[in-house]
Amino acid sequence: MTQKSFNQLAVKFCGFTCADDLHTATALGVDAVGLVFYPPSPRFVDVDTAKMLSLIVPAFTTIVALVVNMEQDELTNLTKQVSLDIIQFHGDETPARCQKLASAVNKRWIKAIRVKHNDTAASILNQINEFKSWGASGVILDTFSDSAYGGTGHLFDWNKIPNHSPLPIYLAGGLTPDNVGDILSNQSLMAKIKGVDVSGGIEKEKGVKCGRRMWAFMNNINNVHR
Repeated sequence: MTQKSFNQLAVKFCGFTCADDLHTATALGVDAVGLVFYPPSPRFVDVDTAKMLSLIVPAFTTIVALVVNMEQDELTNLTKQVSLDIIQFHGDETPARCQKLASAVNKRWIKAIRVKHNDTAASILNQINEFKSWGASGVILDTFSDSAYGGTGHLFDWNKIPNHSPLPIYLAGGLTPDNVGDILSNQSLMAKIKGVDVSGGIEKEKGVKCGRRMWAFMNNINNVHR
């Protein structure tokens, strides 16, 4: 088991579908695990599977529910049945919609901002400010795709990440054990972000995590901070 460094980035592994993978991730010391409640995703889990997986997660590890344009009744039913800590809105939800849904289930929430080619640091900061004003606890910056709401496996231009964000920024999109070291060695980037969020980069196939890649991801983070 790796030992967590005092000043390392927060790490979220997302898209778990089976107990063995989740056991491995929590043993490695991740800060958060994500469960995907979006049926078109290869990482989708139903309520019964999510209930089983949530029982595996240790007390001080955050469970994040990734939802995409979910209706309030469905979200209410989900949170009644599954122990969840934070709602991650990853669709086309407006700030007002996020706030309304999260308030209905009494959960903290974060919003994924899918960074487009024509986005700038200023345009992203404007979006973050709006989510802040509606009560978000943080934002995830992911890569925009016309065909998917996430899990693209592609990087976006990290130079677009704004300085002085009023909310914690968690970096996603194309992260792997091989490139996470580039983040930690980039002091300018490290000053802008609070953590990283990885899914496809630690898999051997979509929806199936790879123990070796999960270990390598955490080991590469810890090695930089020794």
